[in-house]
Amino acid sequence: MPKKTDTRDRVLKTAAALFRSQGYHATGLNQVLAEGGAPKGSLYFHFPGGKEQLAVESLQLSGGELCEQLKQVRSLDEVVELLGKRLVESDFQDGCPIATVALDAANESEQIRQACDSAYISWERVIADHLEQQGIKDSRALATTILAAIEGALLLARTRKDLAPLRQVGQHLTLLIQKER
Repeated sequence: MPKKTDTRDRVLKTAAALFRSQGYHATGLNQVLAEGGAPKGSLYFHFPGGKEQLAVESLQLSGGELCEQLKQVRSLDEVVELLGKRLVESDFQDGCPIATVALDAANESEQIRQACDSAYISWERVIADHLEQQGIKDSRALATTILAAIEGALLLARTRKDLAPLRQVGQHLTLLIQKER
């Protein structure tokens, strides 16, 4: 039986996983509580702002986790492998931890939009810092290009249930990075 003190963390992690795979609107609070093994009364105790607060905090958690993972990788190939592994392990349900909610709810909630934007900005910074270390002058613009291309490739890979788009984009981005050095 889970500790009472870990209820908030379990609900948050469960919500993050569900929002990632299903989106904001398709994820119900009762589902989050049931899958998180939490009593009904605990949701508003831990998240008085309701579903919107839960979404914002889960996006911050998911975005931060991926940001930390990106800081640990040394190459674009490792990023592609990390993201591809997640897709395969989830039977192509878990793509980007932010994109599904960003497409689903960012226009309806300024707090959700800001949480999505913050995650993307943090990833861009990590990519730009890595590029800068390689001597690339306009690292910020190239980081935006890389992030946008990978996001699109994740969507295609998830839709096709095939890692080929992600790998192809990774290969072309590697060539682009080499040209920019």
